Amino acid sequence: MRGRFRQFGLIMLGVIGGVLISLNFSAVADRAAGPLPIDDLRAFTEVFGRIKNDYVEPVDDKKLISEAINGMLSGLDPHSAYLDEEAFKELQVGTQGEFGGLGIEVSMEDGFVKVVAPIEDTPAWKAGLKSGDLIIKLDEENVKGMTLNEAVKLMRGKPDTDITLTYVRKGDGKPRVVTITRAIIQIRSVKSKLLEPGYAYFRVTQFQEHTGEKLGEAIERHFKENEGPMKGMILDLRNDPGGLLNSAVSVSAAFLAKDKLVVYTEGRISDSRMRLFARPEYYARGVRGDYLASLPPGSKTLPMVVLVNGGSASASEIVAGALQDHKRAVVMGTQTFGKGSVQTILPLGNGTAIKLTTARYFTPNGRSIQAKGITPDIVVEDATITEGEGGIGVREADLRNRLDNPQGSNVDTPGATIPAPDANSSNDQPPDIVAKDDYQLGQALNLLKGLQIIGAKQ
Repeated sequence: MRGRFRQFGLIMLGVIGGVLISLNFSAVADRAAGPLPIDDLRAFTEVFGRIKNDYVEPVDDKKLISEAINGMLSGLDPHSAYLDEEAFKELQVGTQGEFGGLGIEVSMEDGFVKVVAPIEDTPAWKAGLKSGDLIIKLDEENVKGMTLNEAVKLMRGKPDTDITLTYVRKGDGKPRVVTITRAIIQIRSVKSKLLEPGYAYFRVTQFQEHTGEKLGEAIERHFKENEGPMKGMILDLRNDPGGLLNSAVSVSAAFLAKDKLVVYTEGRISDSRMRLFARPEYYARGVRGDYLASLPPGSKTLPMVVLVNGGSASASEIVAGALQDHKRAVVMGTQTFGKGSVQTILPLGNGTAIKLTTARYFTPNGRSIQAKGITPDIVVEDATITEGEGGIGVREADLRNRLDNPQGSNVDTPGATIPAPDANSSNDQPPDIVAKDDYQLGQALNLLKGLQIIGAKQ
């Protein structure tokens, strides 16, 4: 078990490649590659030699090799990538929840940078960027033709320096331009409050190293602060792009009975095939021990709603899928992003690394969400997003070279649908953590109150 957990600790899930991606630390793989394709390698060396001898300007060997590796990985799927020394260092720092940049999760699509989700309380979030926005220029440089790493480097920079983004939002007649000031991003991955007596609200903005621990502290605090019995809980995973696999397990374990299956993975090699349960050996690392051991019993049994949308990806979908399969919570909102693959970080020994897709993950009932997503039990549209807006316009299924779903591409049929009322406020301003006009949150609270009334009558 210890050896197995060490392997598990080196696996991460998809905050989709971008400026402020969150990654787990390294895994080492020295594996036999099998017979080498001699003819293809001969063609590669011939191209390499032609470029060295005949290209209009001298090209450094290191640059050619790096570009070759990058192209080999980026052609596989949207989430495999080559990490140079600078990117690898920043990604390792990022898992601790503090790093520099704009606060935006991005992917590459047809040569442009697509926004997956702005991270709450960051410069990008405050500037009004939304999921689905397509960035076409960084300052005066066109994005078309850049690699994702090149675009990421341009968006990174020293705090208090500016960058101008030109982007297109679906439904707009012309591009938008915004100047954003870079900052050191310190992400508070768990936010919480008592909405009213008896009803607790927990928001997970990203799955970091200490997210499960912070969530456990928030649950204990609100159960103690509440006067009288707790009646229900809301877990908000909207616009949470994912993060670390062990954090997804710990967040699930905070609400599931011990030993329940949270997720399992399947890949070509034995190390990529795992079954992860709501037990401390699958989420608690180091000297912290089982930081969920003292949770109040009600956290495992009280009525619960999980809020999701098109910006809920990867680790968020693992949690929503686990709670849905075990009938622990009602999933409410809109269809999720659909990222169902696992990436492993493989250092190359020279300060660089590759991020390689090594497995697909499945919910406890065996559902693959790859390019499909989690279908809510109750569909509630977001009143702040209209058809012309990009809030839910981009999902895994829209990405070029994405992995197929081994179970087919049909989306599950949702339960009841609650349409959103017409939005009366501007869509350009980011919402507060608990906005008064948050229609989806209001419907989740109404559902919990309804369940409380039904329970009282029985």
